[in-house]
Amino acid sequence: MRFLAAAVTVTTLAACASQGEPPASAAASVGSSTAGTRAASPRSSSTPTPIPSAEPAQLPRGGREVFPQYRLFGYAGSPGAPALGRLGVGDLDARVRELERRGTAFADGRALLPVLELVAVIADPFPGNAGSYSRQVGDATIKRYLAAARRHKALLLLNIQPGRLRFIDVAKRLEPWLRQPDVGLALDPEWAVKRGQVPGRIYGSTTGAELDGVARFLDGIVRRYDLPQKVMVFHQVAASVVRHQSAVKQRDGVVVIKSVDGIGSRAAKTTTWRTLVKALPDSIHPGFKLFLHEDAEHGTVMTPSQVLALKPAPEYVLFE
Repeated sequence: MRFLAAAVTVTTLAACASQGEPPASAAASVGSSTAGTRAASPRSSSTPTPIPSAEPAQLPRGGREVFPQYRLFGYAGSPGAPALGRLGVGDLDARVRELERRGTAFADGRALLPVLELVAVIADPFPGNAGSYSRQVGDATIKRYLAAARRHKALLLLNIQPGRLRFIDVAKRLEPWLRQPDVGLALDPEWAVKRGQVPGRIYGSTTGAELDGVARFLDGIVRRYDLPQKVMVFHQVAASVVRHQSAVKQRDGVVVIKSVDGIGSRAAKTTTWRTLVKALPDSIHPGFKLFLHEDAEHGTVMTPSQVLALKPAPEYVLFE
């Protein structure tokens, strides 16, 4: 299973993620943005203060609302961990240019909005000092990926594999980054385990109520800082991973997307898709994940036309 293989790689990721990272207090501003706000460390005691602007902040490629104007297309990954996705492999700007080229075939009449889904909180098979079974990449890494996103007018999503932590607690720790108009969240509940459980050995899980709590938190940030809509993705590989999704409410400031996960053949992935989008509430938009290498082991990776033929058509397509 994919999550078991990835769990092995995180033991080598700690050294990669920790090298060359300055302390939180050294994190500096990340380029310019339409918000005119200053990026700060998630662990910093200082709170970024928005700079007054004559115009409200917009999405990287314009506008304040994500759908139906855009189709999101992204790469996932984390530096030093090829098993976590292509975004962490090679030159970052080259990867973003590559995802933009690949994404044009998925636009299908919509404007393309590129997404960099950085795995920023990584599940770990070891407890660590805090017993959380997860670790966060350094501020310098988030800063570097946000700067790349801005160079290419893309969104940055901070992916959370929480281990034994609660999603809402991690999201609050990331709040200084989330005050930026081009930063959202991706939640990976298969890595969310309970006391006595170890991520990677079993599938974790969450509930619609927990997801809605994070969405409510993001909506509050949007309202407080007059930001464009936030994107909040949750990945789901099996029905047991997310229970009672109907508890997720519609909120003006947040677009919630279910990214249907899972490795396999076209037939297997289509079956999983039908199962997980059945009775999808209006508050949740459909998304779909493809695996460049693992899916190819089961046949040909699904083509853009095959992905867009899914019903309903995915509004976020992610490659890992």
